[in-house]
Amino acid sequence: MNYEHILIIAKQAALAAGKFLERNYDRQTEIEYKGAIDLVTQKDRESQQLIHKIIKDSFPEHSILGEEDLTVEKDKELLWLIDPIDGTTNFAHALPIFCVSIAFMEKGIPQVGVVYVPLLDELFHAVRGKGAFLNKKQIHVSKKTELGKSLLATGFPYDRRVSEINNVDHFNKFIVRALCIRRMGSAAIDLCYTAAGRFDGYWELKLFPWDSAAGMLMVEEAGGTITDFSGNPFDPFKKECLASNTHIHSQMLEVLKL
Repeated sequence: MNYEHILIIAKQAALAAGKFLERNYDRQTEIEYKGAIDLVTQKDRESQQLIHKIIKDSFPEHSILGEEDLTVEKDKELLWLIDPIDGTTNFAHALPIFCVSIAFMEKGIPQVGVVYVPLLDELFHAVRGKGAFLNKKQIHVSKKTELGKSLLATGFPYDRRVSEINNVDHFNKFIVRALCIRRMGSAAIDLCYTAAGRFDGYWELKLFPWDSAAGMLMVEEAGGTITDFSGNPFDPFKKECLASNTHIHSQMLEVLKL
C-alpha cells in the first residue's frame, strides 16, 4: 500500500474542506439538532461531500465512514474515517476552534492521519512509522513528568444531561490534581495538541472513530501513549480515550481509577 500517495490525497481533501469552511466561517448558517445539544450544519454535509468526492476520485474501491450520513461496516479492510467539522458547535457560534479530521485505516489500524485547523492554518499529519508533523515540522510530546504541573484537556459527551457517565466525576478529580484543564470542543485538536506538546495529557469518553483515529496516530508518532481508561491499547471504535506524553500516563490512569 502506498501510504505516501494516500497522505497526498488526505491532505488535498482536508485543505479543500478547510478552505471551504474558512470561506463560510462567521456567516449565518442553518443549524439542526441530532440530539438535545448535538448540532449539525449544512456546512458539515457540504464539507463531507467535498472530502468524499476527492477520496473516491482517487480510491473508488475504498470505504468511507463519515460523521454525516455515510456509513459502512467498520471491518472494511481499506477504510477512511472523516469528520468534516470536528467542533461543529464552535463553528456554528463563530468560535474559531474547529478542524477537518481524516484518517485512513488498513485492517483496523490507522496508517495515515491528517487534521487541518483552517483558521490557524495548522496542518497536522502522520504516517505510521514516519513521525508526526505540523506544517512540515516534526512534532513531539512534552517532557512534563508530574501531573501537578501538567496542562490537560478533556471534553464532555453529548448525552451528559441524561447519563451519569458524563465525565464530570473525572473532571472533578483531575481539576484538583493537574495544573489546569482546557476544554477546546474538538477531540481531534486536543489529540494533535497533545502530540505537539501543547497539552501534556487528554482524556475523554464516548468518542466516535472519526473523532479520534487521526489524532490517535499523531500521538503515537509524536512519542506519546494512548490507551483506554484501564491501560489497554486504544481502539477508536470503543468509547474511552486517554492520551498523554507517556511520562504522566500512569498518574492519569490512577486518577481515572479513583
